[in-house]
Amino acid sequence: MRVLIDYRPALRERSGAGEYTHQLAKALMARPTIDLTLFSSSWKDRFKPSTELAGAHIVDRRVPVSLLNFAWHRVGWPPAESLAGGSFDVTHSSHPLILPAKHAAYVITIHDLNFLAHPERTRAEVRRDYPALARDHAHRADRIIVPSAFTAGEVEQQLGVERAKIAVCPVGAPPWTPRARLPREGYILFVGTLEPRKNVAGLLDAYERLIAAKTDAPDLVLAGKVTDEALEWLKRIERAPLKGHVRQIGYVDPSRTRALYEDARLLVLPSFEEGFGIPALEAMTVGVPVVASRRGSLPEVLGDAGTLIEPDRPGDIADAMAHVLADAAFAEACAARGRARASAFRWETTAGHVQDAYRDAMEAHARRR
Repeated sequence: MRVLIDYRPALRERSGAGEYTHQLAKALMARPTIDLTLFSSSWKDRFKPSTELAGAHIVDRRVPVSLLNFAWHRVGWPPAESLAGGSFDVTHSSHPLILPAKHAAYVITIHDLNFLAHPERTRAEVRRDYPALARDHAHRADRIIVPSAFTAGEVEQQLGVERAKIAVCPVGAPPWTPRARLPREGYILFVGTLEPRKNVAGLLDAYERLIAAKTDAPDLVLAGKVTDEALEWLKRIERAPLKGHVRQIGYVDPSRTRALYEDARLLVLPSFEEGFGIPALEAMTVGVPVVASRRGSLPEVLGDAGTLIEPDRPGDIADAMAHVLADAAFAEACAARGRARASAFRWETTAGHVQDAYRDAMEAHARRR
């Protein structure tokens, strides 16, 4: 099975879709029946050789991302075979729009549909193309891969795609050894892009309440890429009462992510919507108690391993954080359930489900032709 994956989301900062793309490629390479090619193209950024991806065919073109996206999304040209110099059974786009080809089956990944509800929160080609083209591309795709049952339902309802065409392939947990016990000292951690969907403003409101009631509360660490919308929050954490209590450390490279979690007392993820919620799974893997939103896919990922809150109720978020910090037995129980639950999420399993989706896509493509 000859597969071409668009690796461009993982070229620079491997957060969200980038980390998904990298880890999926790594897992697929372990399957002997898949002949994997990774496609990269950028005017500035080059593919960085990695021992984790040794054995995959690499195609690295110097074509600007914006130019290629316009051609692919709007014109459906040039075909993958022309750019990659080969023939393929499947092209797999790591985002909702097709990677065009002459003969290959089309597979796309839809992580979430937040770009439909809030196009104003997106940028560049995403704002220009995703809301306008996602429905058409979803219907043209031979299979749609989603990370959660929640996203599957959203794709079915909002894009009008039949359920049989959607493959739920949950994300795998990192291969980290859980820490032995919870640290007595440590910080409250948030991991994610600093954007409105992540409810950073609500988190800061909740944290203000926490430090007002608990003067010895741990610091809050915000780890993630800063967006234009985050400037107001960055100014806020430089003023009382948050000044000196909140640290913004920016994007964290994957090589440092495990250490970031290991020093945390708890993770807070109060997003208004998540297609999966990789930080929750990463935290559970290490044994970090999680406080997360009751919306989107997070209840599906967490199960009974964490505390679920309403994201638009700062008081509830503050109370949940205080409970984990004050009740050591409860925190340890959450950590133990999280470790057990995370062990069920394996990239090998993900790769198996994805390969099944590829096979179904090839059969559907053959029928369509």
